[in-house]
Amino acid sequence: MKYMSKAQCRLRDALKNVLREVEILASLDHPFLVNLWFSFQDEEDLFLVTDLMLGGDLRYHLSQRGTFSESSVALFVYELALALDYLQSRRIVHRDIKPDNILLDEEGHSHITDFNIASVLEEGQLATSMSGTKPYMAPEIFACAADECVGYSFAVDWWSLGVVAFELVCGSRPFDIHSSTPLSDVQTILATPPSQPVDVSGRMWDLLARLLSARPGERPCSLEELPLAALLPGSGKETILSKSITPQFTPPKGHLNCDPTFELEEMIIEARPLHKKKKRLAKQRSIRENQLSLDLDPELADPDSPTMIAEFRIFNREREMERKEREEREAAWEQELIQAMNASEMSSIPIKKTTAMSLDEELLEELDEEEEEENDETEADKQLSQQDNQGQQSELSRSLSTSSGETAKK
Repeated sequence: MKYMSKAQCRLRDALKNVLREVEILASLDHPFLVNLWFSFQDEEDLFLVTDLMLGGDLRYHLSQRGTFSESSVALFVYELALALDYLQSRRIVHRDIKPDNILLDEEGHSHITDFNIASVLEEGQLATSMSGTKPYMAPEIFACAADECVGYSFAVDWWSLGVVAFELVCGSRPFDIHSSTPLSDVQTILATPPSQPVDVSGRMWDLLARLLSARPGERPCSLEELPLAALLPGSGKETILSKSITPQFTPPKGHLNCDPTFELEEMIIEARPLHKKKKRLAKQRSIRENQLSLDLDPELADPDSPTMIAEFRIFNREREMERKEREEREAAWEQELIQAMNASEMSSIPIKKTTAMSLDEELLEELDEEEEEENDETEADKQLSQQDNQGQQSELSRSLSTSSGETAKK
């Protein structure tokens, strides 16, 4: 867990960076990043809860070991390159890749942390500020500070990766640059490329020399451009992503893998140590309640009164994961419904034609039957008419016969 004092953030004008860091971390999820799980705040501090990394950082292990084997460094570079590829796909430049910001999990896999000075670049946009840790900063950052170029982009992170890899293999950095080195001296130092150390193999040096190309356009800026196949034979992107390769270096289990004096200093020197927060906040809340009961403006009565920061994002990865899963299920259901409706429409077309044809045939049959009935009725009428005519003729004949008989008698 990382926590930051609101008062110190305001004093150092760093609040904007913290807010941006939380927004960036909330949008990321990668096997080789230290991912954010929760963010929250109280009256005094801002809190970030991240992946648990029990292996310590590479700075600590460098101080304990001195160097790493080339195969271990190659695996670190492969994992970190995958993370940088991912960040670049999200238009994020980290700007502070260094051993201190690379944490190991308990199995020895590497993870990038600390996005405090990271920046999101729009398409075609360049960064211009002089940000980073000087010994790991790329030449174009110093050139930009000296107004010798218009800006820099994602290539600066790959330069930093090269410096880190060199330091892990050789035990020292490729350039003798420190935080106090003047800008003009830095540019002079960087103008001379480093030579291959005698104990570094040709394959490893090929990797280091490419990453330490002074010109950004000649520097690899993706995993595919790195000559890692010879250093890690049989490995592939999916194998690395799934952490199927067991690192040669595994952090020792059973102790902190960090300098315990940092924790001791926090408890002794920190003006507002975390372990005393509960009592301190209870006292502050009691004071504020008393101020409110006296109808006083707490901000006017206590200028240093702690406040909640509305802009600080409250993040919960578990809820975000549930929301994404729900959205994916709903999208899948919607797609299934559309497919079912399309299939139903396609299958109903011939049915409608058949039904129409059946209706037409039935109508024709009914018309034929009606016509036959009419014909039958007409024939019957004709027969009745003929019978009537015959009857009338018979009666007329009988009448005539009767009349003739009577005439003869007379």
